[in-house]
Amino acid sequence: MRTRYSYSLYLRFKDWLTGPFHSASTRYVRHLRSKGVKVGDGVVFRDAKSVTIDLTRPSLVEIGNNVDINVNFTIMTHDFVSSVFLNRYNELINSSGRVKLGNNIYIGRDVTILKGVSIGDNCIIGLGSVVTSDIPSDSVAVGTPAQVICSIDDYFSRRKSLCLEEAFEYARSIRQNFGREPQVEDFWEEFPHFVSGNKVDCYPTLPIKRQLGKAYNHYRKHHKAPFDSFEDFLAAAFSPKGPKALDK
Repeated sequence: MRTRYSYSLYLRFKDWLTGPFHSASTRYVRHLRSKGVKVGDGVVFRDAKSVTIDLTRPSLVEIGNNVDINVNFTIMTHDFVSSVFLNRYNELINSSGRVKLGNNIYIGRDVTILKGVSIGDNCIIGLGSVVTSDIPSDSVAVGTPAQVICSIDDYFSRRKSLCLEEAFEYARSIRQNFGREPQVEDFWEEFPHFVSGNKVDCYPTLPIKRQLGKAYNHYRKHHKAPFDSFEDFLAAAFSPKGPKALDK
């Protein structure tokens, strides 16, 4: 039988096991640097085995700090059209271009970045995008070819307005689909709704520090959760009159 204590030990072991010195991502970053690619700090490859980074010209690739890269990611610094030109015109035409990723970027699944592209700081690149031209800083871009659809500020505001109801829906789905009551450990990402900064120590089974990273100290000093406790959060989620009925 798993107790809260044993689960806490499991989370701590998991944190250690998946830490920066024990991950395939860290090994892949070392490999890229050994080949001459500029890679900043805090770069994460979610599945290094599914990544293709063109190393024919490693000096043309630069990845900044705090870049989170999901699976099936590709960077190309050249193309292969020269064979067609050779067959048609008997001339060898070189083709290459720099690829530069700025700081604080999230790249979704199945994204390809072609030669000659620069992506600025504080950007999100959506699932399945093919990036063929520059993406300015503070942008959200998606599509084939990728186009800017909104600013990072607009997207932040939109997500902030939706995240509480999404957390409620997740809580309800646990009861409906699993036939049990939600447990605090289920909410490893949703905890800001019920854990204020001064109550972090009351929830030792939640991976709060790992999830927040560099924002942890700021969270502890400044964050005020909309609900005083996990119990209050669940009461709002399951209130027949809706969460607003419990507003103070």
